Amino acid sequence: MSGTSTLPKEDTRKKDERKTDYKVIGLDECVQLASRVIVPLSPISTFAARHPWEGLEELTFDQVADWLKKVEDVDLYPSPSLILSAKERDEIDRIFLEKGLEEWLNSYSFNVPRDMAERFCRASLKLDSLPSSLLASPELKEMAESIGRLSIAGLENDTMQPMSEHIEHKKGETLAKILDQLVIKWCKLYLDDAQAAWKMPSRDQGFYGAWRRLIQYDPALTKYQRERLKHWPKDAHSAIDTALKALNILESEKQTYLEGHLLALPGWAGMMLWRSQQSTYEQSLLIDYLAVRLTIEWVLMKPYLPIPRKNVGKKIELVPLLASWIEWGGLTIKKWSTMSDHQQIDYLKFAYHFNNRIRYKIWLEAWEQTFENQLAEKLISKRQMEAESAKAVVAQLAFCIDTRSEPFRRHLEKEGPFETIGVAGFFGLPILTSELGSKHCHASLPVMHNPQHKIIETSNETQRKSYQQRKQVVDSTGYTFKKMKQNVLASLLLPEISGPWLGLSMVSRSFIPRVASRFIRRLRETWLQKPDTELQLENNHDIESEIPIGFTEEERVSYASQTLKMMGLTKNFAPLVVICGHGSQSLNNPYAASLECGACGGAAGGFNARVLATLCNLQEVREKLSVEGIKIPEETVFVAAEHQTTVDELKWIYVPKLSNQAQDAFERIKAVLPKVSHDANEERLAQLPNIKSHLKDPTEEAHRFAEDWSEIRPEWGLARNAAFIIGKRQLTKDCHLEGRVFLHNYDWEQDQNGNLLSNIIAGPGTVAQWINLQYYASTVAPHYYGSGNKRTQTVTAGLGVMQGTASDLLTGLPWQSVMESDYKVYHAPLRLLIVIQAPREYVERLLKKDVAFHQKVKNGWIRLASIDSEGCWENW
Repeated sequence: MSGTSTLPKEDTRKKDERKTDYKVIGLDECVQLASRVIVPLSPISTFAARHPWEGLEELTFDQVADWLKKVEDVDLYPSPSLILSAKERDEIDRIFLEKGLEEWLNSYSFNVPRDMAERFCRASLKLDSLPSSLLASPELKEMAESIGRLSIAGLENDTMQPMSEHIEHKKGETLAKILDQLVIKWCKLYLDDAQAAWKMPSRDQGFYGAWRRLIQYDPALTKYQRERLKHWPKDAHSAIDTALKALNILESEKQTYLEGHLLALPGWAGMMLWRSQQSTYEQSLLIDYLAVRLTIEWVLMKPYLPIPRKNVGKKIELVPLLASWIEWGGLTIKKWSTMSDHQQIDYLKFAYHFNNRIRYKIWLEAWEQTFENQLAEKLISKRQMEAESAKAVVAQLAFCIDTRSEPFRRHLEKEGPFETIGVAGFFGLPILTSELGSKHCHASLPVMHNPQHKIIETSNETQRKSYQQRKQVVDSTGYTFKKMKQNVLASLLLPEISGPWLGLSMVSRSFIPRVASRFIRRLRETWLQKPDTELQLENNHDIESEIPIGFTEEERVSYASQTLKMMGLTKNFAPLVVICGHGSQSLNNPYAASLECGACGGAAGGFNARVLATLCNLQEVREKLSVEGIKIPEETVFVAAEHQTTVDELKWIYVPKLSNQAQDAFERIKAVLPKVSHDANEERLAQLPNIKSHLKDPTEEAHRFAEDWSEIRPEWGLARNAAFIIGKRQLTKDCHLEGRVFLHNYDWEQDQNGNLLSNIIAGPGTVAQWINLQYYASTVAPHYYGSGNKRTQTVTAGLGVMQGTASDLLTGLPWQSVMESDYKVYHAPLRLLIVIQAPREYVERLLKKDVAFHQKVKNGWIRLASIDSEGCWENW
């Protein structure tokens, strides 16, 4: 590769050998390699959970933790406050902590007496800070000076931050901070497609081209700085090369240096990366971004060049190491002074290696093992249910694997002979949806895939035109209001016209949010009067479209077949099968899309549910499925619904003509839904802060949360997610899993070749991991991977949120999504535990076949366990 990246290598060669381990490659490939340190960031309106270290999975979790601490001072393991909070809640069993310590001591070779080592480690695992008086002790400082420099292999400083980080401009402000502010300003100007009335000129020339044309008028630069840029290269590639040479960056350092610049503003860089993947028109956008950033850095750095190159090894502070032995190891200064030089070095090396990262790692693994042990006990204790004879059910309901479905499913099954099923909430349909009256389409599938079909919602011609006209009035009203706000003269008149209405709306939404929201919603629905609609499922070549409209006959059968198999629903059909997508409801919430579907870019699952239900009701599809061995009884009818997670209710979307048996089942479900919603809301709302333990009407309170525009936490979302169980429903039925587990149906006996399990791991399993690690990152490093307090966020350019007006574009979840308060954590940052109910040979085959999954398990990005046919739990 071009340049020795600061990322650790998988091999263990010495650093002096790695220095020359590079080859000269093109800039495009170099940027692609450097971009592993960031992830694509989509606009917040299409929020999708992303695994922050997606490009680094060839490294172990430990290696990435070390690297991030070194280059950005970011801790990847939970902080002492998070750990001690979990300990107080009895979420960490001391037995597993002791076991982890023993394993570390047995794996590490040291020249310190075992009893001394154990004493030191156990004391330091209490996570108490070293006394400031001890650290300031003159005797300790004098002793540290007498020891001199501690040499430990592998501590060379091979990080390379942008050179502007090391130049102080004025009042303690570095040139890097000024550079960031300038880059943020230009990124906002270029990327804003939603809010700005005046678009950035020359955007058709790309980011670098437009910036180069306009930079001559930027008052943030001096006249002399602008003069220097007049003869700067016109294309981005040449600009990067020229800047790197001017900054005296060696070929071997190129990738490392680009990584440093991408990590400086990972949010804005991630947005550029995402945009570059959306179309060929902007595919060089990340190159443009780096060209702009490096050019500005060169301009700011020019008066300070050339800068002498330094290659100084990392300095180890000896005072904290000495203090740790005195505080935790029971040594006195007097006893220390009697030890030989070699003994002192051995003790210091031991203290250095048993550092915070190791301590936090041992605590995290004990936390994870405690949760795993508790989950195993729940599942194994319920295993006898599998031996029970199958009871006849009147309805089967397929829900998304989303953790919020688990409590609702549990309460629903308690109320009658209903069976629930877990499956990916897009139901295996790679579609682009076009709803009636909408000019825009949106993808309704996980962001890792591209839509293959476009499904259009239609109505008869008269009703369609009438509805579109009414909708156009609503849309044009909003558009006109926006334009008037942005117009210099019209904006002066607008408050006089809109003031009374907006004032009344503000007062009503503030003091009677439910009444106001219900009134506005009904007013809109009454005006629009959306007609009954149908879906264009048959392939239509008459309509021009980039992707096919509808499905061919073979595709209709194929999608229905593969989804039913994925659900494990190929026989014993109930009279009524309900396909349940899921969505969320909240007002004035920039993160509304994150509460919809964490995988599908904020797309709710109701449309997909309707498509699948319609496919499964088609007679020609059923006939073809029968040939495959999937025989759907004539009396069985598929309907579609949407689980509203904020209020725990089912909204019926598609209910065709029902058979007598299906109608009876439908009425039974409707009869119990109020109690199910009540019980589910009561359980869920009790977890929110400042909620009374006994609510008079949990359903009413849930609706208030959903419709109150001042509510910063309408629901918890997927907080506290910790496991993904792939197995029969009998394994988890009646288990109180606290809404912490993704549930996917799987019957290994119907998967002889292992393809179903492979597909579940590659699709839903990956999605669950991404969601899990985004919550993890936003909890352990909120300042870097989170997005701060909702109260102080600024929604920026329709893209995302910032803190203030000149911050990075924030990539993760807000504080309120993972914390109960400023001092109390809610989400438990545990790496995802995947539990597979299958014989050992199935899991072995999966690990051998799926190299990427095996790598995730081996490198500690996820944890894996299995339950075999005898009910035995095994860790992998």
